[in-house]
Amino acid sequence: MRPLCKCGYRLAAINYRKGKKIYYRSLCEICLKHGKYHGIPRWHRAGYRKKNQCDKCGFKSLHPEIFSVYHVDEDLDNCKISNLKTVCANCQRVLAKEGIKWKQGDLVADF
Repeated sequence: MRPLCKCGYRLAAINYRKGKKIYYRSLCEICLKHGKYHGIPRWHRAGYRKKNQCDKCGFKSLHPEIFSVYHVDEDLDNCKISNLKTVCANCQRVLAKEGIKWKQGDLVADF
């Protein structure tokens, strides 16, 4: 069975064949070409997963494309779980436009 790349998403590249046995590399083609973990967000590598509900307004959706990961302190290098929130596209635009910093406990929708 073909192993997964160290990035954990794609199948490892084939290195060579010797007889009937296939030897695999530890990285996939994309990681080999562009560097280890290329294209995988830091927050995902840190163990955070997007939810199917907005942490700001409580909106739920079956489509994960609607949600983004928001860094509370706006530092993209700070990938602590307490610094990451899942927000819907509407809340993301409001937070960006108004320049409002996230406040802890600010999980109630504005009416």
